[in-house]
Formats: sequence, C-alpha cells, structure tokens
Amino acid sequence: MQDLGIRVLFEGKNLIRLLGGLWVTLRISLLSAAISIVLGILLGMVMNRKNPITRAITRVYLEFIRIMPQLVLLFLVYFGLTKAFGINLTGETAAVIVFSIWGTAEMGDLVRGALQSIPKHQYESGKAIGLTQLQIYCYIIIPQTIRRLLPLAINLITRMIKTTSLIVLIGVVEMVKVGQQIIEANRLTVPSASLWVYAFIFFLYFIVCYPISRLSACLEKRWKN
Repeated sequence: MQDLGIRVLFEGKNLIRLLGGLWVTLRISLLSAAISIVLGILLGMVMNRKNPITRAITRVYLEFIRIMPQLVLLFLVYFGLTKAFGINLTGETAAVIVFSIWGTAEMGDLVRGALQSIPKHQYESGKAIGLTQLQIYCYIIIPQTIRRLLPLAINLITRMIKTTSLIVLIGVVEMVKVGQQIIEANRLTVPSASLWVYAFIFFLYFIVCYPISRLSACLEKRWKN
C-alpha cells in the first residue's frame, strides 16, 4: 500500500506544533479584533459627526486603509518603520498593530453605517416623550445599533483570523509557518507531506471560522424576523 504521507502529522511533536501555531494565530487575531472593536466604535461615532473636518480626516483614513493591501502594511510597519526609526518590533507586535489599524477602519465604517441606518424619527420620538439625549441613546439608539452591528462585527473577526495567514511572510511562527517547517523537514522522506499538512491547516481554519460564521448568520437571521 502506498504511503500517503498522513503519518507525518503524527510523528514526533508535529501535531502539537501545529496546534501551537493555531494558538499564535488566534492570539494575534483575537487581540487585534478586541482593539479594533473598541477603537472602531469610537471612530464610527466620530465619522457620524457633522463636523466637516473630522469627517474628511476619517474618510481619508478609511480610504487609505481600504486601498492599501494588508501585506503592504505589514511590510511597511515591520521592515519600513523599524529600520527608519530604529524601533525594535517583534513580528507578532507588528501584526497586531497592522491588523488593529485595518480592523479599526473596517469596524468604524460598520459603526457609522449602523448609526446612520437608524431612522431620524426614532430620535424625534424619544424627544417627543420627554427623554433626554442620553436616554434616547441608551434606550433607543444603542440597542438597535447593536442588533445591526453584532453580526457584522463577528464576521469581521472571521476575516481577521483568515487574514493572519499573511504574517508568515514577516517570519512569525504561526500555523502556516509551522506547516512549512514540517514539510521542509520531511521533503525527502515524505514527498506527499505538503498535501496532508496543508489539508490539516485548512481543517483547523475551518473548525475555528465556521462556527463563528454560523453564529453571525444565525444572529442576523434571528434579528431580521
């Protein structure tokens, strides 16, 4: 029977190393997501203000981040800024900075859209029944905004987890990097190792991202009814 190469996953500590790489991926993505959600909410509120100067500045920031690929931002922060200013950054720190910058822009735009989707008569109805501005936001605006925002925020977390695969290019030893090391170490003895290693990495991404994606879809479907 032909050796399919799946045994390479269970040799030595290869399986444990891949799971350790998954933890690095999750640690970076979830930390970046937490920072992005907090800063993105603040950014979205600023973007919703009627001040033309703040709106112009935030719009330029948003468009710049959307146009610039995440990989270029990674190289710019990790290789560019560190060399230009003599800053000592680890690959993980650079990744958190870049994904937080990107995630803040995305989250800010989601918050802006959610706030703008609230009909104006909701504000007017609150004033008509004697609610203060704070009460209008606490009891009317914020609950509706959360219902609109939460599925989209969860979906952003899924995108961030998948996008962290780019950090292999700045030397961070995450799941894909560990897989490459295992493949290279068994290149001569197990030529088909790449198939099984990358298939297992795909499986790990799937079991992490699919439940999160389903949660987003279920919340969106439930709150639409």
